[in-house]
Amino acid sequence: MIDRAEPLADLLSRVRAAEWLALDTEADSLHAYPEKLCLIQISLPEADELIDPLASLDLSALLDALRGRELILHGADYDLRLLRRAYGFVPESVFDTMVAARLLGFSEFGLTHLVGELLGVHLEKGPQTADWARRPLTARMVAYARNDTRYLKPLADLLRARLREKGRLGWHAESCARLVTDCAELRTADPDQVWRVKGADRLDRRGLAVLRELWNWRDSEAIAANTPPYFVLRHETLIEVADAAAQGKTVLPQLPPRFPLRRRDGLLAVVERALELPASRWPQRNRASGHRPSIAEKRRHDVLRQRRDHRAAELGIDPTLIASRATLNSLASDWDKYQTDLMNWQRELLKPQT
Repeated sequence: MIDRAEPLADLLSRVRAAEWLALDTEADSLHAYPEKLCLIQISLPEADELIDPLASLDLSALLDALRGRELILHGADYDLRLLRRAYGFVPESVFDTMVAARLLGFSEFGLTHLVGELLGVHLEKGPQTADWARRPLTARMVAYARNDTRYLKPLADLLRARLREKGRLGWHAESCARLVTDCAELRTADPDQVWRVKGADRLDRRGLAVLRELWNWRDSEAIAANTPPYFVLRHETLIEVADAAAQGKTVLPQLPPRFPLRRRDGLLAVVERALELPASRWPQRNRASGHRPSIAEKRRHDVLRQRRDHRAAELGIDPTLIASRATLNSLASDWDKYQTDLMNWQRELLKPQT
């Protein structure tokens, strides 16, 4: 693994000269909070390299060399967001093999499945829950990490040829360009929504006040312990505690067995403070949009859905690749307004055939 300046400089010269580059990343989201980038995998002709972002290396020159190249990735969304957040890195273009497989109609598009079916190579699923921040990596982790990029170039070549044969190469290019654009945007969580975990909609406003304070307390605990929040307390438990507290019941029965005494006391103090909040500081319940589609809109929605499903069946692809249900609802309400959100190939498939 590259964790020193000298081998990094050697890799940089090879990256600049390489005919193609494949990329992947690993993070420690199952073991730390907040997560951090722990490994960068790069494959280039005749080499599969691992780079250690935890080794205090200056990766700016390497990232500059990668930025101007087409990068081959599989399921690039997470990797691109991770690199954008860690380094401000946004590539010029990518070839996403998962997107390609979906546009070709593969119902199973995981890397292991595609490499097995198209290349005849059996990949071990590997240490799915590994702690990628550990050093040194085990031999099994190293093998798994290298395999994540080793077969991307031959896989991309096969998928690119099939896309060309089916006339969908332009679809893929547009989809990948949209992916890069979307991942370049840093998401900012809405502070009034981020704590509304699944099940929050069944709480009254006082219960929501308790839930909000519990979520903030859990987040602080998770950061202090450098552990994912669900290891501190599950979402479901947050809801149960908030509901019991709002109803004036004791919350102790809702806590897990062997819950640390310090955390129990901290949680009880948070609940008590939340219950003392005046009603003016209780969160509002989320409301539905209030828009009830007209009969005409329902008809337009049905026409669009039937057209989408018919096109998808002809092409042998998942209908949601053309348009999701939410997208169809928007288009049915105002085609002129929302059709600009579609990619060109999606728009063409949804237009009436002449």
